[in-house]
Amino acid sequence: MRQLRGQERVITANRLTSWAFADAFVAEDEALHWARDRAREAGLRSVSPGTGAALRLLAATTDAKAVAEIGTGTGVSGLYLLHGMRPDGVLTTVDPEPERQQFAREAFRAAGFAANRARFIPGRALDVLPRLADGGYDLVFCDGDRLESLDCLAESLRLLRPGGLVCFEGVFADGRTVDSAAQPAEVLRLRELLRAVRESQELMSTLLPVGDGLLCAVRRG
Repeated sequence: MRQLRGQERVITANRLTSWAFADAFVAEDEALHWARDRAREAGLRSVSPGTGAALRLLAATTDAKAVAEIGTGTGVSGLYLLHGMRPDGVLTTVDPEPERQQFAREAFRAAGFAANRARFIPGRALDVLPRLADGGYDLVFCDGDRLESLDCLAESLRLLRPGGLVCFEGVFADGRTVDSAAQPAEVLRLRELLRAVRESQELMSTLLPVGDGLLCAVRRG
């Protein structure tokens, strides 16, 4: 048993080292560094470089022209999405805090994106999403209130075109999602989200071990 525990420690250490290497592999420009600094000052948690790079890749793979983002923050994830989207693509980004969106505007401008590449909508996700067009989006990225995850999933399925992609950030919840100890309501809701996505006949899904966990699912045609 002692030997197995030692092997487990080695495996864990190797995985942590590999995740750190994956994040370090991603080169970030000045606009991203600036947006990250604003997030830290505001006490916000940004997507990791590895998660951002995954979002950029997914946006490029889907040739995304229309992307909806729930949770603007200070623009870190939005920058990655814009870099992966088509040159004529538009990012629609929703956040209840307009002042955060102002930081994102500045970051997008500093990165060289024209003002018409992003549409900023202040407000709660569940108030804004019903106003967006059915089947009008190639990708929906959810990084908002975890308690609203299942409702955001339902709205995302309505927004996505067939073959479109929905992604949820932070589904590991710092390891609490798989912890058998008593957990708060937001972690229980994440477990429900994972179960709903995995069991859905409408979705083809995977869970990427980047950042704090990135749940991705394609809407079947």
